[in-house]
Amino acid sequence: MTDLLKTVTLGCKVNQYETQLVREGLLGIGYRDAEMQQAANLCIVNTCTVTQEGDSKSRQVIRRLARENPESRIVVMGCYATRAPEELSALPNVSEVVTDKREIPDLLGRFGVIDIPSGISQFGDRHRAYVKVQDGCLLRCSYCVIPSVRPGLHSRPVDAILAEVNRLTDNGYREIVLTGIHLGHYGVENNWDKPKSEWLRLSHLLEQIAKLDGDFRIRLSSIEATEMTRELIQVMATYQERICPHLHICLQSGSDRVLRKMKRRWSTRTFQQRCELIHDALDQPALTTDIIVGFPGETDSDFEASCQLVRDIGFSKIHVFPFSPRRGTPAAEFVDQIPKRIKTDRRRELTRIEAELREDYFLSLRGRPLQVLTESRDSVTGIWTGTSCRYTPTELPKSVSIRAGQLVEVQALHANSERVYTGPSPIPAGPDVAC
Repeated sequence: MTDLLKTVTLGCKVNQYETQLVREGLLGIGYRDAEMQQAANLCIVNTCTVTQEGDSKSRQVIRRLARENPESRIVVMGCYATRAPEELSALPNVSEVVTDKREIPDLLGRFGVIDIPSGISQFGDRHRAYVKVQDGCLLRCSYCVIPSVRPGLHSRPVDAILAEVNRLTDNGYREIVLTGIHLGHYGVENNWDKPKSEWLRLSHLLEQIAKLDGDFRIRLSSIEATEMTRELIQVMATYQERICPHLHICLQSGSDRVLRKMKRRWSTRTFQQRCELIHDALDQPALTTDIIVGFPGETDSDFEASCQLVRDIGFSKIHVFPFSPRRGTPAAEFVDQIPKRIKTDRRRELTRIEAELREDYFLSLRGRPLQVLTESRDSVTGIWTGTSCRYTPTELPKSVSIRAGQLVEVQALHANSERVYTGPSPIPAGPDVAC
């Protein structure tokens, strides 16, 4: 009888990568993915603990899997598993809680995996794949629990990353997303006590990936403003045909007073200057960000400063989060907590501003050449949908003849706040052209 497997991932791109690593190891010894209505023998749940909502969703998923797969063993991993293993061990059908991601090889070994995978070769049915290049965070932002569940820094060797990218692109993946817990700190732990001429940083890794053969493009995941160095920006400018001009730079607040209380490492002036450097070097980049509303002690004027700064920078998308106190962090103990009603109002207002900024950015792309990675075709309308090289949802006309997973040169025709509508580009597409 074939052992059937179900995997569920909550949270970040790093979690999604690590779930795939475990899945490939188990598939290699005979496990098979359970179909929708099939009961699995083994369930892997990769949890998130960034917010209280992440904890709650993780528990809900485990209970649902136990109901739907009553004879299964459930293995729980991820940041929630590291933070509160006893809470998860008490849930139905949970047979093991992996408290440290470095134990993944041991976990696979206990299931009989002899050849422990050093990387991945597949990433589901999509045509973009996440590649984890780094783990761990040394910062101590006053609201964040992640440094306590992902301590230390660990960067993967360049050769291992390059080999993984080659495997993925050989298997048809046309977009590679570099990700890490603190992506901008790639290589940092190996540079201590070395002269700068011998440092290895994200810019060096990015350049080596950009030089690889193949028809694919590269995207960076979340990064901090201070890690958007001139060297990194220069690599992106040099390889504009390969690297997507989209950067998700975490802001969290547009108030210097709140940033200090959050123990962030820069001022709003520094953040804005980095964004200006990016705009000067790249062709119409898409800048996206995270904002926390209702941080303890945030006044109306602090919130208005955030609203003004996001307008000044012109983000194309903003992820807005109401402050969620995490047990064990300094911010959870601050006495000046903000009422839920005010958090809700501020989230609504910032979401309204975000919609205006997103539409402004989309409209600015009209008439410009874009490159779209096609994902699927709507069964009703026949319209192809894709993800452009910027953070811009797109739709292609029914008349375009393409295949899923193809990088297509198009021109933006018109846009609204939801997507850019595109047509065939008048510019001939080269085999390795990327926007």
